[in-house]
Amino acid sequence: MERSLRAARVATYVYFVLCGTLMGAWVVHIPAIEERVGISHATLGGLLVLLGLGAFVGMQVAGPLADRLGARVVVPVSGVLCGAALVLPGLAQDPWTLAGALLVFGFCNGCLDVAMNAHAVHVEKAYGRPVMSGFHATFSVGGVLASLVGAGAASAGLSPVADMAAMGVAGVAISLVSARALLPAAPVAESPSESGSGSDSGSNSGSVASPAVERRRAKGRVWLLAVLALMVMLCEGAANDWSALHLKDVLGASVGTAAFAYGTFAAAMTLGRLLADRFVARFGSRAILRYGAATAAVGITLVALGPWMWAAFTGWALFGLGLSGCVPQLFSAAGHADPTAAGANVSRVAGLGYVGMLAGPAVIGWSTHVVALNHAFVLLTLLCATTAAGAGVLRTGSDRAHESEPVTSGH
Repeated sequence: MERSLRAARVATYVYFVLCGTLMGAWVVHIPAIEERVGISHATLGGLLVLLGLGAFVGMQVAGPLADRLGARVVVPVSGVLCGAALVLPGLAQDPWTLAGALLVFGFCNGCLDVAMNAHAVHVEKAYGRPVMSGFHATFSVGGVLASLVGAGAASAGLSPVADMAAMGVAGVAISLVSARALLPAAPVAESPSESGSGSDSGSNSGSVASPAVERRRAKGRVWLLAVLALMVMLCEGAANDWSALHLKDVLGASVGTAAFAYGTFAAAMTLGRLLADRFVARFGSRAILRYGAATAAVGITLVALGPWMWAAFTGWALFGLGLSGCVPQLFSAAGHADPTAAGANVSRVAGLGYVGMLAGPAVIGWSTHVVALNHAFVLLTLLCATTAAGAGVLRTGSDRAHESEPVTSGH
């Protein structure tokens, strides 16, 4: 059993890398596809909304299917579909075909995203210790891999469609090969009140509620988690699109120097996710969400108010480091809230979070009509502070155990 569990964990890493790589393969070829199709930046921005819409719908479809059919079925099927759909944007000849291609690719990517996260919840439950943040770190690794492959393909003279087709075929093959290592089904379900991570245990320790009541409580908590995910991922989306522009337009940095702003944010986030599971095991998920969001609030405030270049880089690093462990804890808590509906619950949190990711750049953009760009970032400070204040939604039995343990004890 230990060997099969280890294999399932490795396979889950593979699917996270694959998901990040396939999405990254589209991102690195956006400029070339935009030029070939002959559309403006504004038109591209509208088409990207369709990518997000497709992903949102895919998440809502794949979550319940993962609960009904098992992640062992839905994850590889989603991976195959996502790999096959990757070439579609490369084949687009006009805005209409590109719109359809992005809608289909977004749907397939959303299916894979939720299905692999649902399986990651099952792996974490079987391990009995936090492993979710490590999975999310490998998604970022996939994006880096796509950048390297895309650069190599361009240097070799390959067209975007050839590179995307090759990566899509590789994605299909990897999805099929890795499927056998996935867990065949979710672990035996506990009632929501007994679930360790993300449960509501202990709130009424003197009485035992009926399963129906517990499910209603769990569903309510999941929507609270979804609201927190929306706020956190809105902050991530804003950093993705506005960090480099902040250094260039507000602090007068060169284009090359400004590019390092996002690099600093992304590197700090990846590093934080690689380390977060150890801290979750030691201090509990609630502490990671609370102090992580508080750290992010300090970082983005430094960006918003600091007039120096070093302050901006320090702020973006703190912002990425603070946010790094938040989303994995929210996804994990949603999946554990009711093990019989892990996929559906993850889809709710991921779906609303994805709305925040898409809305982040637009919200900051609209704010710049009223205040300067750096002052618009104060909104992100408020969102992070609200997330830190709402971290009590992750107050689980295991978190209370951490509070009662001596400081020197291990986990």
